[in-house]
Amino acid sequence: MPFKSSGEGDRTGRGIVVIAVLVVMLVAACLLSLGLGPTGVGLADLWAYMTGRGDALSVQERVILEAVRLPRTALGLVVGAGLAVSGAMMQGLFRNPLADPGIVGVTTGASLFAIMAIVLGNGILAPVSFWLGPEFLPLMAFCGGLINTWILYAISTRQGQTSTTTLILSGIAISALSMALIGLLVTMADDRQLRDITFWQLGSLGGATMPRVWSVLPFTLSVIVIMPFVARGLDALMLGDAAAYHMGVPVQKLKRVIIVAVAAACGATVAVTGSIGFVGIIVPHLLRIAMGPSHRFLLPGSALGGGVLLLVADSVARTIAAPAELPIGVVTALFGAPVFLFLLIGRNSGTRDMG
Repeated sequence: MPFKSSGEGDRTGRGIVVIAVLVVMLVAACLLSLGLGPTGVGLADLWAYMTGRGDALSVQERVILEAVRLPRTALGLVVGAGLAVSGAMMQGLFRNPLADPGIVGVTTGASLFAIMAIVLGNGILAPVSFWLGPEFLPLMAFCGGLINTWILYAISTRQGQTSTTTLILSGIAISALSMALIGLLVTMADDRQLRDITFWQLGSLGGATMPRVWSVLPFTLSVIVIMPFVARGLDALMLGDAAAYHMGVPVQKLKRVIIVAVAAACGATVAVTGSIGFVGIIVPHLLRIAMGPSHRFLLPGSALGGGVLLLVADSVARTIAAPAELPIGVVTALFGAPVFLFLLIGRNSGTRDMG
């Protein structure tokens, strides 16, 4: 039985309307991403290409569309959906609408190992770097995210029971240790490596290729596929672990599945695009206001909304300072930080008013 928010009745109709609007927005964002850029391929050229008049485009224009913009748009969709759904799941798991996927240490672990790849790739890790080639950095980042998550899960689990409080506190400690090691690596880096570290930490879709899209897609699908199976459990967790257990929800299994899926999705995302902030916080939080707390609609809505946000942010990053390109993390932070503060202030004001 679907859960209802207090005093507001069933929000099924509103959820369906919001999902429909997000689908339209996502189509528009895809067209915007494919048709805008510093090069001469515009929306008119895109329309000619989509309507089968590709011969009206030059070879160079077709290459730009097929080899540059299409993979970039696809990567933005996959990454945005993965980050936003992961954020919605973590917020439901911790019963905190301001929770973030980074709370389980995925982001800092991936960042630490990626910076190790940048700084030590020509040193003690040179044999591994030579063997893996261009996939060295993303694979290192992915492994870092999974290692941090495994450590946190091992610390917070005793006799098959996972303590949410211990997981959060351990995540803070492990993240602080990872940041300290990142600081140590930064002091060892030369000027070129510092530029690479800075750009990578701010995130970018600039290196998008279809092989990279295919490499991250299975991990994003890991959180997409489980959405129908965890939605009811996340709704029940809003009432607390004990209440959810008595409602027939396998609480510990639910926690394990969500943590592993989020770790895989976020680790793969950070590995391919670098750190992109605020997507996992802002999108689910805004949608929770728009359609209510039911995860039956919140999770698919987050997938659509995350794709919209990241594609629009990437379009801005590519055009606002053309021919230069802003890191996409700068754009999401410029949008996300004020929205986050506004929501936080409104949340605190609401709490005071209730008191």
